[in-house]
Amino acid sequence: LAYAEVFAGYLVDLLGTDEPRGSPTWKHQTKNTAIGLAVFAFYLLDFALNALQGSLRNLLLDVTPAEQLGKANAWHGRMLHIGNIVGFTFGFVKLADWKILRPLGGDQFRKVCIIAVLVLVVTVWITCFTQHEKERPQNTGEREESGMVEVVRNISRAVSTLPRPVRRVCYVQVCAFMGWFPFLFYSTTWVGEIMAYELDREPDAEEATRKGEFALLIYSFVAVIAGTALPYLAAMDARLLKQIDKEMEDAEAEMDAELVKIREMVRHWKAEAARKNKPLVLPRMPFMLRNIWTAALALFGTIMMSTFFITTVFQATIAISLLGICWAVACWVPFAIIMQFLREMDDAAAAERKSQEQAHGYASTSTGPRSASAVRSTRPLHTRIASTPTMNWRPAGGPQSAIEPNERTTLVRRHSMVDVLDSKEEEIVYESTQPVAGGTILGIHNLAIVMPQFLIALISSAIFRIADQAREPGAPEYQYYGKNGVGWVLRFGGICAFLGAAICRRVPPTKTEKEMRWRLAEMKEARELEGEGA
Repeated sequence: LAYAEVFAGYLVDLLGTDEPRGSPTWKHQTKNTAIGLAVFAFYLLDFALNALQGSLRNLLLDVTPAEQLGKANAWHGRMLHIGNIVGFTFGFVKLADWKILRPLGGDQFRKVCIIAVLVLVVTVWITCFTQHEKERPQNTGEREESGMVEVVRNISRAVSTLPRPVRRVCYVQVCAFMGWFPFLFYSTTWVGEIMAYELDREPDAEEATRKGEFALLIYSFVAVIAGTALPYLAAMDARLLKQIDKEMEDAEAEMDAELVKIREMVRHWKAEAARKNKPLVLPRMPFMLRNIWTAALALFGTIMMSTFFITTVFQATIAISLLGICWAVACWVPFAIIMQFLREMDDAAAAERKSQEQAHGYASTSTGPRSASAVRSTRPLHTRIASTPTMNWRPAGGPQSAIEPNERTTLVRRHSMVDVLDSKEEEIVYESTQPVAGGTILGIHNLAIVMPQFLIALISSAIFRIADQAREPGAPEYQYYGKNGVGWVLRFGGICAFLGAAICRRVPPTKTEKEMRWRLAEMKEARELEGEGA
């Protein structure tokens, strides 16, 4: 990308016209060749970066302890935002004034590309040098198959057996990034079009680009602030987490033991509050991840629709800056939800192995189907979990209460933990003893993020052809003036974001969130039993 024009000139000299350098024919062929090289290099870079990002998420899942996955995802997002700040800062400052970069030649874009390459090489080397992975043990019964055919077979098997909650997260991601890619691709161009509208003439291309980069720089600062503050909204109060350390064979017995512990805690809290002459205050439920995600998608769609009314560069900068909040959520919440679902599947697999060991006296590798009641009776309340592409998912069965609990329902003792887990909000039931292929599921999730960019490339081309009228013969050619196609592409992305927000409401709460609601409901009932007003 950095030297596309230089390489194009060499290729034209070797394979192209016999015209001398600098002639109109030579320039025309060089321009077309440079465009082709740039497109090829862009998609090659895109594939490489997606492979790198997917591998980083998998590495995060492999080396991070289960209880720190949420914090690790939040830190991953923060570091990504800091990288955006650094990158957009280099795009905004005038690198031509830096003496150390003058030997590179070319314009601002070439210098930014070279800096990005150097930073990427250094940071990837540090990661590979400092992180150590454990090789997954190979089962003796597994066939030693490799190659693209086996890779495609594994992916198709994983897609067909993907748990429905995870699949819905992928659906939301497809819609969300149908909105994000127009913004990521064309936001700088949109600022240039708004600048042309405000000035009523064609602006200087370099100045328009710098205005767009400045807006993205502010957007990155907002993303860092939001990425630091928002995870605290979803921080789990330790008092709402599992209160007993000992695992029991019977789920109901474990629930009863935890209920006794909860009532003892409430009694202690009441005594402490009375001693300080203060009312008893119970823990609060944190904001649910899917609610934060829904709000961010709705905000994104609203801002995209506001482009109808934006007429100045200042207004465009404000709109782009606010999108930093949405980007902070997009880099954190979906991955946190996916990894929590992976832990749920790991727990189910561990419970299955434990059940088979107790039943047969030895470790079994059977993957035969089991009833939902059998799975529930051996399922631990809150432990680490994993999954494989051969899982079978279904909504948990079992008797339903006349009042079906949801996230707004006040749960009381008549709803046992099993009732909560078997509510109409779907749950992952994993029926295998094998560990979860978390990397495969994260890879499918990454495909859901990547695929929209190809659709957007086609859809945006059609929108540009319709919205930006063809230039009249002999009329001057403008880059920004008189253009409004980017605005319509952004609005299309906003519609997709609204659709993603609607689908996001169908993503079920995680098992941990359900259990926290149950414990809070039991705490409220224990407070009433202790004579404290609700």
